[in-house]
Amino acid sequence: MAGCEGTYRAIRTRASIRFSSVSTNIRMTVIKLKSGGLWVHAPIAPTKECIQYCEGIQGQCHMPLIASSSLVMGHRVTGAKLIRIGPYVDVAFYHKLSRTLLVTDVVIFVPRKPPECISKESLLASAKNGLAAKLLSKGKEIPQEPAVDNQMNRQKGWERMVLQILFLGPSNLLEPNTSFAQMSQKLIVSPIVKTLVFSKVPEKIRDWIDSIVRDWKFKRIIPAHFAAPINSGRSEFLAAFAFLDDLLLERYVTRPSLSLLFTPIMGKAASYFPPDDMKTLSSLDQFLVSVGAVKKTVPGRKKTA
Repeated sequence: MAGCEGTYRAIRTRASIRFSSVSTNIRMTVIKLKSGGLWVHAPIAPTKECIQYCEGIQGQCHMPLIASSSLVMGHRVTGAKLIRIGPYVDVAFYHKLSRTLLVTDVVIFVPRKPPECISKESLLASAKNGLAAKLLSKGKEIPQEPAVDNQMNRQKGWERMVLQILFLGPSNLLEPNTSFAQMSQKLIVSPIVKTLVFSKVPEKIRDWIDSIVRDWKFKRIIPAHFAAPINSGRSEFLAAFAFLDDLLLERYVTRPSLSLLFTPIMGKAASYFPPDDMKTLSSLDQFLVSVGAVKKTVPGRKKTA
């Protein structure tokens, strides 16, 4: 198994934040089949460098290639139209031989340091006190000089990028350390996906997550963004979705092993997002609900006769 991220080209996607500049990595994962072919997850543009990399693994790369019977793999599909502005569908794949769970946007792991594919120019641009920093400065006077190229400013740029990607409008970009520390170095569900998608249909998402945890004994996870592979198993995966318990107003979790009994303890910390940072996203959610763009969250699990 091999990840194409960074090996052939740094892939950057500009977020739709008009008053700032942020970048995040996009990951394509390639699995070599016993038959000699390649299976591709989350394919990127087939650039010359990408094709050369895939050919180096062996065989020609067809994007996307449907899994063949020679690939010992399973999949689970959300398959529901969760938001009215368009269907959100995510597919989780399980590679049995390596005990790896592959997902796209379901969970993420934000590394403490920026990945190599994020350029220093992007990091320094984010570290500069531009319009986004001014709007989120809470009235404080901020310096206007350009950001000097050093490790401190590159790190500040990375932390600001992450908070804007996850929250759109975090509470404070001048001092991002505290909020960033709560979001990094652990498996989480992105606040945007949690708020605008997963929280809308908690029953379906809980059933989907339970089926993954019940049937697949994975020990590492490869998402399409931020860090990977992540050495996390079912306990950490469930912990990232602990917020569903509050929405469903009851504990509804299938425990496939005794190790998952610790999930309630670690779950609250893993799914916690600072309330101040969530204000902009919550306001956006309320607006989209008011105009009918997204569904209103209906808490609680339906009772069956």
